[in-house]
Amino acid sequence: MSENALTLTITEVAAQLRISRGLAYSLAREGKLPTLRLGRRLLVPRKALEDLLSQWQPPAGFLAKTIAGLHPGGDETDLKPEQKNDKAKP
Repeated sequence: MSENALTLTITEVAAQLRISRGLAYSLAREGKLPTLRLGRRLLVPRKALEDLLSQWQPPAGFLAKTIAGLHPGGDETDLKPEQKNDKAKP
């Protein structure tokens, strides 16, 4: 893959985003991943992908929930029921 390439294949996009190739194709089919069809080839314009990623905004509370789930003293409301029971045991 060339750094100067104007387009990426779905496989290249999947590798860069660290998602499966199947998920990348699903996102393309749903219109959530910008694509360009040239004949039988399905390509992703590099600029469109960069723009998409630069516009991403995390959902409200995303960071707080992530930190609470990772931090041992996090909020118990984010724990699964079996995790709450484990935390209550001495």
